Amino acid sequence: MTKKENVIKDLEKVIKFIHSDELTDAEKKEITEETVSYFDTYVSPGWLKYRKSVSTNAAVVEWKDYGAYCTGLYGEEFIDCLGGFGIYTCGHRNPEIIDTVKAQLEHQALHSQELLDPLRGYLAKAVADITPGDLEKCFFTNGGAEAVEMALKLARIATGGKWFISTVGAFHGKSMGAVSMGGKGTYRVPYAPMVQQVQHVEYGNATDLRKAIKNLHTVGESVAAVILEPIQGEAGIIVPPAGYLKEVREICDEYHVALIFDEIQTGMGRTGTMFRCEAEGVTPDILTFGKAFGGGILPITGIICRPHMWTEQLIENPWLLGSPTFGGNPLACSAAIATIKYMLEHDIPKQCAEKGEYLLKGLKDLAKKFPTVISDVRGIGLMIGLEFVTSDIGYSVAKGMFARRVMTAGTLVNSKCIRFEPAAVITYDDIDQVLARLEEALDDTKLEFNLGNCETL
Repeated sequence: MTKKENVIKDLEKVIKFIHSDELTDAEKKEITEETVSYFDTYVSPGWLKYRKSVSTNAAVVEWKDYGAYCTGLYGEEFIDCLGGFGIYTCGHRNPEIIDTVKAQLEHQALHSQELLDPLRGYLAKAVADITPGDLEKCFFTNGGAEAVEMALKLARIATGGKWFISTVGAFHGKSMGAVSMGGKGTYRVPYAPMVQQVQHVEYGNATDLRKAIKNLHTVGESVAAVILEPIQGEAGIIVPPAGYLKEVREICDEYHVALIFDEIQTGMGRTGTMFRCEAEGVTPDILTFGKAFGGGILPITGIICRPHMWTEQLIENPWLLGSPTFGGNPLACSAAIATIKYMLEHDIPKQCAEKGEYLLKGLKDLAKKFPTVISDVRGIGLMIGLEFVTSDIGYSVAKGMFARRVMTAGTLVNSKCIRFEPAAVITYDDIDQVLARLEEALDDTKLEFNLGNCETL
């Protein structure tokens, strides 16, 4: 048999798996073993050691999902409190969104690149309608880092400035420009030298920001933009002081600097308003969005900016900012359109606010009960961080949660702070289950580390 024939045979088997409603035990065993082997050989050996689904027990291979749950190949049902790092705000495989995507797929998937694709225009108007202030001009991309890249390029084109001000602890993606804005050395150092003319200031400290911009202006440098997350996610769910966003807006106006809010994780209802900046009544010059924007069905991200940012230079050359082949494709746009409709009809921001308040209270009650294990609880809406005394303690709790079929993940590339970002469709009964299972895991960790009842180690 030729190599080509072998490849076809292998892929026929995989396609059969995809089309199967039920799999035999032998097929499940085969899929599990081959998944681990192929990840280790062809994807990334290091990827596996960070997966609790591999490192803590027999490998768990995900196969189905629905609502607030993710299910393994053997029927292992997890309450998903990770939410794909914020993707599944509308739940897994939301039937209303899937129905629209299927309908779109029946007549077109991707666009011709020449004729006018109508859904891109309809979606752009919808985004302008749900974002604050006079945000109007949209540009659609495929991933979060790509959206950030477009925002950075647009800021330089529109302002003529060169420098960017970012924050310590920031996370904006891992493409070269985005990682240059990042505020954690782990991600930056391997790629040095980074994109130049980037300065980092303390997050939540408007005085620090003002000083940086003032000093650059004083020595004759021009600043294109300030970029920040309204709540820092990867840094450990860091909520800035009240009034911080508004003060940053005032500083940017004073120095004629563009303001970019990276709402890829905080946006689309997760923090209790459609976009977090609405909570302080602040409109950025450029806003990035993504993650939950595709309804947990298809990847689609993008930026929206105020009219004055879309300069004559971009009107004369529409391809100057970027021309992603798949950006704003009809299938992804159909998912985003259905997502926005679903979120508005079901008031997803309100659900995130109310269920988040309920979950946060439960977590704070557990923090009081386990002061030697938990050091802090913080967050807004369904974007919550549970910080532990040490990373090892946090990992022990995360393993305990995983063993009890609750999916979570750490931040800062460790487990000192675990994030809770469940779907807005999660029920209160499921939240109670999460809290009960967490309490059991905390008990086990307390015994494992012999933490006792004192309030410090």
